[in-house]
Amino acid sequence: MPGLKLLEALTTPHGLDRYLELVNPMLTVRELRARVTDVHRSTSDTVTLTLRPTRQWRGFKAGQFVKVTVTIDGVRRTRCYSPSCSQYRADGKIELTIKAHPEGLVSQYLHRAARPGLVIGLSPADGTFSLPDTRSDPLVLISGGSGITPVLSMLRTLVDEGHAGEVVFLHYAYTEHDVPLKREIERLAEGRPNIRLAFAYTDAPGTGDLNGFFSVKHLRAVAPRFAEAQTYLCGPPGLMKSVRQRYKQAGVSERLHTEDFAPAPVAAVGTAGGTIHFGRSGTSATNTGASLLEQAEAAGLTPEHGCRMGVCFSCTQIKKTGCVQNLLNGSTSSEEDEEIQLCINTPVGDVTIEI
Repeated sequence: MPGLKLLEALTTPHGLDRYLELVNPMLTVRELRARVTDVHRSTSDTVTLTLRPTRQWRGFKAGQFVKVTVTIDGVRRTRCYSPSCSQYRADGKIELTIKAHPEGLVSQYLHRAARPGLVIGLSPADGTFSLPDTRSDPLVLISGGSGITPVLSMLRTLVDEGHAGEVVFLHYAYTEHDVPLKREIERLAEGRPNIRLAFAYTDAPGTGDLNGFFSVKHLRAVAPRFAEAQTYLCGPPGLMKSVRQRYKQAGVSERLHTEDFAPAPVAAVGTAGGTIHFGRSGTSATNTGASLLEQAEAAGLTPEHGCRMGVCFSCTQIKKTGCVQNLLNGSTSSEEDEEIQLCINTPVGDVTIEI
């Protein structure tokens, strides 16, 4: 549209949406945003936000994630969250169930301050963690802690589809009071004999369907056909590691589909040393061995970032020179003018980054 292009040219460098938001934050041309319409706190440390996206929203597949952007103390912060509602929600809104992690700047802010009317930045849905187009039978959904959100979305989606195949939903939490939306989950299974729910509590012996941490006994008790099933797993590193080991031992790793929401730490090569040169800002810092994102923030810089675990690629920047190690798999790279993710790479010696 020639007229739109002219308006955007006239509003450079800020862009037309920067001016429109002064009139109405939900009035946008390019940017996708959402208004909070409802806030529900089902546990002491979780908040469920119901969002009405702008017209640019194109929906999501159960299991995918979106990037949420909020402004905190004048700084735009972005994090990744998975919708917890069905992908078929009739009113076009989405739900995000967010756990307020002790060191989570954005999650703490949303848990504390989110109110109906708050407008946030939103990205299109992304990610490959999703149910297959042809639903299999049986299906096993395993989650722990805040990893419940993508698999809960899968469960709600299957219910909306009228899926008649066997579905096992196994969730791990400290206690019953730490399970977000527990009553809603139980209602999903009411009158549906094909859905089996099991809640396992690690800190409250004798109170759950299962007790303690994940084990092959748990798996066999609730999902005896797991070797025939397609299994979808999301949770903390300890749970992810245990489930992966069990599926590998059973020879069915190809049937396990996972979504990590916390990176597995990998020891850096050798001893941290060298200097990081942040090219555009003219800043330098002594390498501490932390991720490049953490070291940039410690140096007073504010590079764009999102998930902080290598999923969303928001923090991708150009490494001009030097060697870095990937914190997820331990691999190193010394290529020049290379795109790297700041959150999952640490310097090995002197490094220059275009920040």
